[in-house]
Amino acid sequence: MTPEKLLKPYNPAETEKVLYQKWEDAGLFKPEGNADIQKPGQVFSIVLPPPNVTGTLHLGHSAMLAIEDIMVRYHRMKGDKTLWIPGTDHAAIATQQKVENILYKEQGKTRYDFSRDEFMDMIKDFAQKSHDTIVNQVRAMGASIDWSREAYTLDDARSLAVRTAFKRMYDDGLIYRGHRIVNWDPKLHTTVSDDEIEWKEETVPFYYIKYGPFTIATARPETKFGDKYVVMHPADARYKKYEHGQKIEVEWINGPITATVIKDEAIDMEFGTGVMTITPWHDAIDFGIAERHDLDREQIIDLDGKLLPIAGDFAGLYIKKARPLIIEKLQEKGLLEKVDEKYTHRVSTNSRGGGMIEPQILNQWFIDVNKKFTLKNSKIDSLPTGSEVSLKELMKTVVEKKQIEILPEYFDKTYFHWIDNLHDWCISRQIIFGHQIPVWYKGDEVFCGIEKPNGEDWAQDPDTLDTWFSSGLWTFSTLGWPEQTDELATFHPTSVLETGYDILFFWVARMVLMTGYLLNDIPFKKVYLHGLVRDGKGQKMSKSLGNIIDPLVMIGKYGTDAVRLSLIMGTAPGTDSKLSEDKIRGYKNFANKIWNIARFVLTNTEDFNGEEKVELQAEDQVRLDELNKMIADITSDMENFRFYLAGEKIYHYVWHTFADEIIEATKDRVKGEDLASKRSAQAMLLQILKTSLKLLHPFMPFVTEEIWSMMPGENKMLMIEEWPN
Repeated sequence: MTPEKLLKPYNPAETEKVLYQKWEDAGLFKPEGNADIQKPGQVFSIVLPPPNVTGTLHLGHSAMLAIEDIMVRYHRMKGDKTLWIPGTDHAAIATQQKVENILYKEQGKTRYDFSRDEFMDMIKDFAQKSHDTIVNQVRAMGASIDWSREAYTLDDARSLAVRTAFKRMYDDGLIYRGHRIVNWDPKLHTTVSDDEIEWKEETVPFYYIKYGPFTIATARPETKFGDKYVVMHPADARYKKYEHGQKIEVEWINGPITATVIKDEAIDMEFGTGVMTITPWHDAIDFGIAERHDLDREQIIDLDGKLLPIAGDFAGLYIKKARPLIIEKLQEKGLLEKVDEKYTHRVSTNSRGGGMIEPQILNQWFIDVNKKFTLKNSKIDSLPTGSEVSLKELMKTVVEKKQIEILPEYFDKTYFHWIDNLHDWCISRQIIFGHQIPVWYKGDEVFCGIEKPNGEDWAQDPDTLDTWFSSGLWTFSTLGWPEQTDELATFHPTSVLETGYDILFFWVARMVLMTGYLLNDIPFKKVYLHGLVRDGKGQKMSKSLGNIIDPLVMIGKYGTDAVRLSLIMGTAPGTDSKLSEDKIRGYKNFANKIWNIARFVLTNTEDFNGEEKVELQAEDQVRLDELNKMIADITSDMENFRFYLAGEKIYHYVWHTFADEIIEATKDRVKGEDLASKRSAQAMLLQILKTSLKLLHPFMPFVTEEIWSMMPGENKMLMIEEWPN
């Protein structure tokens, strides 16, 4: 008899939470959950890219969860020992800034109104609430994650891993402290890594200023007070009469100065007048020129974004306020030649807070990406034990030699370009939230250790580590490292890393770096990059456009299966996808279609004993042969990460072939008097329904599991049924 609930319309709200709890309670999310179908030696492991504890998940996270859960459910059904590790990221700068904004908005206070411990408690409280929200959202997406292994980048186990990694790199000379030019955010009062810089175009006046016999051009006259070097290209015929090192007297902003001519090939002869003055303290290119020629550096702007005493009458002014006043003085002195009012250039901002970046030379902690080290126990095929390599060389080699494959492959070029232009990584941040640098000072003594040194009067370095330092250890710190655990041996390297292409450098490359040095291994075998989720018109979703789609709202209206499928269909790796409510609604209709198909098949096979021997008629055998070909086709797509194609094929098969053709062609037969024809049709329909549910399960786990629970003769959950072959 057809189950009564199948006779009613499908209701995701009544089904999804109940089923998720059943899966979890049965231990099916654990690697041992599919023990009865596991095949010896077959392992699939993946880590969840840890969402930042800064708020809630967005559609990009939902797409990530859908893709990864498809992988995990497929490999579990395939018989692989499958592990999916969850966790969250403390996201140091982003989380602290969020709390600071809330604090100022609600209380009109800043972090400086509280002690370090008081402010830290506020951040921890905020992070915990965000974590709880995120976990509920991950569950709502149906992610079959092993929650017993949940990690947090700032928990005790990960903190031990971070301190261990830092000490090992420090002892080997890969971590050092030194004065170098860094990206400084005067608003947040911290350094920012190169990869967290967001470049924005702005149109500003461009000033042409007399500098002795030369004309220099700049959009930032406020940086020019200390400019005592004038630089030109050695091959520039216009300045042939000037010699490298030549001294010239020039009238400048605050009076006469002695300038020195520098010849350097970094100069673009086509830009402006082909000659420029340099500000080594506040510009990376200028700093490089000063390094090459051993030139003086002088700070012009302080850490608050105000001019220092070198600016004379302008000292103490914020740079934006000082700029027009400086131009006015230059004009009065006859040094301003002309102004181009519409000069468009790019300025650097902090992607984590939007503050304008002001480069500064500061004493910071860095990872040396060019220093050679020895691979002591290499598991990297192309770099045998004993190889002398730098982090930069290692990061490039493992992708060049395809030991790590990036999908889609065209991102290889982007990756290599980034590696080729990689500078030493500044890892210290001047914020409270995060892993405090494990270095202590007492007078001139310096101690780096996993634990605090013995004795009194040791003061720990107040800086914290870049959040990507801890998340760079994620694939192995979550498996027990620095202990050499059985889980580490079994599940590492992980099978695949799935993440957005926008953090290829932030995170993916950093994991290759950290794993290469600390484990002499790769962190994962493949990288699957998904694109951004845009609205139905292809626009980026934003509050200002009013086009944000909340995944939880959509799940409440249409069910998780519909949301998951809408995020997958039509979306190849590395490409942005379009999503609208109409698209989600369309896949809700598909879930209803599957439900109605199951109702028809089960209603019309009630009198059929699946165990009785049936001789299939030719037309039914042809249908099953076609199904077998499709199984092979879809399995190939799943193995080769073509999930969007696999989803589309099974969708079209179920709706257009199974429902529109096969069921329509057999309606009379399953109700007819010819018993042989009826039994053949019933056996064929049941076989196609069972197989379709298995093929659909990774994509639409809830509706398929619910229908499976009503299938005659099935006594275990669909989630751990074997993938059809």
